[in-house]
Amino acid sequence: MSVDEHTIELAGSPAFYRTATGPGDAPVLYVHGVPTSSDDWVPFLERTGGIAPDLSGFGRSGKAGNLDYSVGGISDFLARLLVELDVDRVRLVVHDWGAAIGLAFAQRSPERIERIVIIDGVPMFPTDGVSWHRAARLWERPLIGELVMGAITKWLLARILRDGSARPDVWTTERINAIWDQFDQGTQRAILRLTRSATLAELAAAGSALATLGAPALVLWGEQDPWLDPGIGAIYAEVLPQATLEVVPDAGHWPWMDQPQLVDRVASFLEAQA
Repeated sequence: MSVDEHTIELAGSPAFYRTATGPGDAPVLYVHGVPTSSDDWVPFLERTGGIAPDLSGFGRSGKAGNLDYSVGGISDFLARLLVELDVDRVRLVVHDWGAAIGLAFAQRSPERIERIVIIDGVPMFPTDGVSWHRAARLWERPLIGELVMGAITKWLLARILRDGSARPDVWTTERINAIWDQFDQGTQRAILRLTRSATLAELAAAGSALATLGAPALVLWGEQDPWLDPGIGAIYAEVLPQATLEVVPDAGHWPWMDQPQLVDRVASFLEAQA
């Protein structure tokens, strides 16, 4: 299945997204996390079709200083994109911080969501199962966060990404270089604003209506995720009315990279009849 790339203007700012034609009336909407982009989703798009944007502040989308990089602001970006593409109902796949953004969008109009897949997502409920890497813990602190962010080198970024995986070798030099090329001042600013706008308490408040999401849901969690404990996935499976949890052995924070067969698992769930 061929994947096409597009850039349009949304509210005066460029928005980059990928599409591929897939089955069903409701396309799959893929929402990436930090610090990556829609590059994460190319294997999924090739299998299922759908829409995968670079979120505002990331990848090849707009990164201006006047944009809103809070969870709500980036959720607005998703909403505007779907209006522009004349898309009503979607099947939603989210990862990492993309879970907060995608699920915040979904809670606005639960009837628009046909299916949900959550992969190692940040928690939107009270929990103590979070262990951010050291740099991320410092990002929340004004001035210190800017200094730490500005001091990140390509070597350190690669180490953080590889530390998040059960198989560090899946992060090839080519993949690291692509992420580093996009990790510019605009993305660094977006990450700081996003993380500061959404403490764990604020994330929990933003997830107060998760129980309204009645669509069938699949929660996939890398057993060796060093930052987000599989117990968070178990809570997602309890909070969402029609959710099941599958913990993935020998997999970390990006479990489909450690276990590529997960692409087919996600596809089979998305294509199943409700």
